[in-house]
Amino acid sequence: MAIQTRCLLLVWILVGLLSVDSRVSGSSPSLHRKSFPAVFVFGTASSAYQYEGAAKEGGRGPSVWDTFTHKHPEKVADGSNGDVAIDSYHRYKEDVGIMREMGLDAYRFSISWSRILPDGKVSGGVNKEGVAFYNNLINELLANGIQPFVTLFHWDLPQALEDEYGGFLSPRIVDDFRDYAAVCFKEFGNRVKYWITLNEPWSYTTSGYASGVAPPGRCSDWQNRNCTGGDSGIEPYLVAHHLLLAHAVSVKLYRQKYQATQKGKIGVSLNAAWYVPVSNATHQQNAASRAMDFIFGWFMDPMTIGNYPHTMQSLVGNRLPKFNKTQAEILRGSFDFLGLNYYTTNYAADTPKLNVGKPSFLTDARTTISSEHNGIPIGPKTGTSWIRMYPRGIRNILLYTKKKYNNPLIYITENGVGDTYKNTSLPLKEALVDKGRIEYLRRHLLSLQSAIKDGANVKGYFAWSLLDNFEWGDGYTVRFGLNFVDYKDGLKRYPKLSANWFKNFLKKQT
Repeated sequence: MAIQTRCLLLVWILVGLLSVDSRVSGSSPSLHRKSFPAVFVFGTASSAYQYEGAAKEGGRGPSVWDTFTHKHPEKVADGSNGDVAIDSYHRYKEDVGIMREMGLDAYRFSISWSRILPDGKVSGGVNKEGVAFYNNLINELLANGIQPFVTLFHWDLPQALEDEYGGFLSPRIVDDFRDYAAVCFKEFGNRVKYWITLNEPWSYTTSGYASGVAPPGRCSDWQNRNCTGGDSGIEPYLVAHHLLLAHAVSVKLYRQKYQATQKGKIGVSLNAAWYVPVSNATHQQNAASRAMDFIFGWFMDPMTIGNYPHTMQSLVGNRLPKFNKTQAEILRGSFDFLGLNYYTTNYAADTPKLNVGKPSFLTDARTTISSEHNGIPIGPKTGTSWIRMYPRGIRNILLYTKKKYNNPLIYITENGVGDTYKNTSLPLKEALVDKGRIEYLRRHLLSLQSAIKDGANVKGYFAWSLLDNFEWGDGYTVRFGLNFVDYKDGLKRYPKLSANWFKNFLKKQT
């Protein structure tokens, strides 16, 4: 295991958080399946580009992530890509068998837009092989008693739409996304009862159009990054606007045409970040509040009140697009459930307005985010550089959402931690000993349990991730899986200690 993880384990042992024996066996009397409501769903999550591979098979068209990883391998830690990924396209039955063995209730996966519509549009034809693949996956899940939770868009936009009109920079994307969603509802909706329109629209927006670290790699010239052009003071807000409208029209379509007969639910998955002000001073508390508005309220406010947060309207001004009356109406209440992806918490500090020339999303919130303040970390380090252990954050965001947004139905659609292997020759026996992940999951489940007891309307939890996989800019250097994938030996799957811990957690009733 990574050096950081060894150090973290030492800290845990010193403070006596939990014995290794009980952590591995799942025998803690305070945490088991029955600790949660009877109808609570437990599962794991994945996405198409990170898992499937078969990039040029089965009639699939290229996505922006195919183009980005091949054109800019330097932007991926190990220069890798998802051409093969972990080959779930061919090994989905084996992977469903792993889920069954673990005793999972559900599996969250995404559909590759360009595997269904290679040209991105219905007018370009529906790929029957792509439809057949997802039909087979869905049927295999159901045959094994596993409920599919399907994400329509997990960042892999068809390259054809990026080339034709700039993808989500154009309002034309709204109708094309709705048409794609309609194909999925029609083909799979008789068996899929939980739909997620978008995964983390904040991440897609800011990574692709503000920092430029993800497709299409756009940011402002003044930021002195290797970007393909763009304006980070305008484009992130425009892209987010179109993502919200694409979500809203798809929800409207589902409710009007499919929901009554298919009897499913539809929602969206958002970043569930939490921020701690660096002091109790009012201006620092306001900074933390602004940080929440610029990551969470940015999408929640339109979907609940039909407009952006007042802080964003004030600080961004006329660079922030406006919703017309019709758009506001279809946005309000446009989710049956809310998916939240929580990993970590950061400090937030007030930042005075900077004279940096052109405005940018990166400075608009006037808040500095960090994992440490005055040398004090927000929480213990983990095996992933950007994740600090802060379990109470998941409780805080849930109770914040309960209070501010009228206690919606929630599923934790992602939660997990990775191990970074600097020593690539780490013996398999050692790589499977992921006690740090067990502690992370255990503590977050305890915090989740506490939030539910305090009234948060949470009905499910999905660990990220079932298997090690292609982790975007980190490539294959970071492993988030409960199950190990041997990249050097035919992508063989092996259960880690955390997979066994989760299995025991699900089996244990008292």
